[in-house]
Amino acid sequence: MSLLKFISKIFFISLIIQSVSFTSYAQWYDPEKVNKKAKAIYQSAYDFAVDGNYKDAVQKINEALAIEPKFVEAYLSRAAIHADLKDYASSVNDFEKAFNLDSAFCSTYQLPYSISLAGTGEFEKALSVINNFMKIEKLNQQSIRSAKYRKATYEFALDYKQKHPENNYNFTPVNLGTGINSNNLEYYPSLTIDGKKMIFTRRIKNDEDFYESELINNEWTVAKPAPGKINTNLNEGAQNISQDGDWLIFTGCNYPEGVGSCDLYISYKLKNGGWTEAENFGPIVNTDQWESAPSLSPDKRDLYFASNRFGGLGGKDIWVSHRMSNGKWGRPVNLGPLINTSRDETCPFIHADNQTLYFISNGHQGYGSSDIFLSRKLNDSTWSAPLNLGYPINTIDDEGSLIVSSDGKTAYYASDRLNEAAGLDIYSFQLREDMRAAKTLWIKGKVFDKKTSVGLPSTVELTEINTRRIISRLQTDEEGNYLVTLPEGKEYAFNVNRKGYLFYSDNFSIPANSKDSFFTINIPLQPIEAGAAIVLKNIFFDNNKFEIRHESLDELDRLVLLMNENPKMTIQINGHTDNVGNKEANKTLSLNRAKSVMGYLLSKGIKKERLLAKGFGDSTPIASNDTEQGKSLNRRTEINIISN
Repeated sequence: MSLLKFISKIFFISLIIQSVSFTSYAQWYDPEKVNKKAKAIYQSAYDFAVDGNYKDAVQKINEALAIEPKFVEAYLSRAAIHADLKDYASSVNDFEKAFNLDSAFCSTYQLPYSISLAGTGEFEKALSVINNFMKIEKLNQQSIRSAKYRKATYEFALDYKQKHPENNYNFTPVNLGTGINSNNLEYYPSLTIDGKKMIFTRRIKNDEDFYESELINNEWTVAKPAPGKINTNLNEGAQNISQDGDWLIFTGCNYPEGVGSCDLYISYKLKNGGWTEAENFGPIVNTDQWESAPSLSPDKRDLYFASNRFGGLGGKDIWVSHRMSNGKWGRPVNLGPLINTSRDETCPFIHADNQTLYFISNGHQGYGSSDIFLSRKLNDSTWSAPLNLGYPINTIDDEGSLIVSSDGKTAYYASDRLNEAAGLDIYSFQLREDMRAAKTLWIKGKVFDKKTSVGLPSTVELTEINTRRIISRLQTDEEGNYLVTLPEGKEYAFNVNRKGYLFYSDNFSIPANSKDSFFTINIPLQPIEAGAAIVLKNIFFDNNKFEIRHESLDELDRLVLLMNENPKMTIQINGHTDNVGNKEANKTLSLNRAKSVMGYLLSKGIKKERLLAKGFGDSTPIASNDTEQGKSLNRRTEINIISN
């Protein structure tokens, strides 16, 4: 679960071994003729390197080179150390010094040289080098396999660049500063929908805990341990805060009550700002295997996570558990072979748009290790083919988890490649335009009883009008508070339901590049009683016509459900128009529209004696007809409860 950096010693050692094995290729260089003092110092460098002490190893190599400037093996070994430290530019420089001294002696080192070239983004040159390497006769099978693998990654990189031109894309990660980052390791950031609270994992010595920071005047405050009972003397990490900031889901490993090695846990925000003691998700979500890296959908209905549980497609897969109407979590479902491979997929992040999924994979074609991919939801069970985020976001090394803010373009991730000495810090950067999620606005407010002003736990549902696809369906908290997200560029039907009350209806058109970020809408629900009335804002007709449009069916079905749940209720359906046109024609049109609604209810089995339709034309406006917005409000369909 922790993101410790492991430095491989194999690369360095293999260079030392190989340098003894291929002297027959030398044109002039002979290891036996190297200055003995330089050799002795070089041997001590080897000893330091084997122990992982690269700093002293490099210092000894430098001393050896000062004595023997044409010490080819020393350059090759220093190149290997730089590569292990991910200082690929220095590695390339040392490889090229060695090649310039004796290219024949160094010919078998073209494979690691090509890797370092790719590390600097020189994929075309890396491909040329690896092609030359593969021409060497009598390569062993391991070298051939490694060369073919690397060649495929270089070809992928060049093909990707051709298909996805950068268009002056400038990858410039920005360190979040001393409020977030410290001399310790910081990683796995998580944000609330407004981008003003960040929770991340900080590792101090061998202990991982959660820290919180607030964004005030565009500066992150000095992070403090998350208050409450969530941090323990055990390791907590790989966390995700819900978009409203009320839930924190995370990974706990080796907890006494754990089901497997690592399980998913949840903690809830208290009114005093602290967090409750964590609760295990239980044996439906957790198994005796490994579960980690949770990501909660903005409506809190879907929990994405990584697991190596049985029934997957390979190593670690991405799964999703859906929250049922009773509040319990259902049995997880594998996201399937389009997302998951026979290798590892981890660190899922579902964006606030509830459509865009970012994740890590070493199974899909990439640059050589674990890359970041995205996939977009096509419908409730189908995802688009994963798309690699490309270089330089992805590199030949393993990439860590990535999250994207509600604006769809600002990404946050942890990295050590920009400042190796500082270890893992958290950075932000702007995504390339084709890698962005939809900018997502949000509505927050409170649902309450219109007569008593008491908050009402209710169901809030957001539907895309054109497709009738449910984007979000969520429950308010016990006091009626809610937060719902709206990706821009679409039209939405917004409904709030609670048994015993008339449902609330509204619609929103969120244009692309909207300047707004959020709306506050407090919703008074009317108890079902005689005299109560609502406007059905999601009933649509074409201009001067009374045929019900397809987009109206969800709203009408809610009305059918309301009538069925209240079998004694009788209603009057009222049609209204604006003042454009002939008054008598408007009255006739409004009556026909009311009758169309009535006809739909009759077709669904509602008895005729429970329904009455009337048309009022433009006689009872609720807004001025002097503006287009006012006219739109006046063109409406209402229902009034006659009796219940």
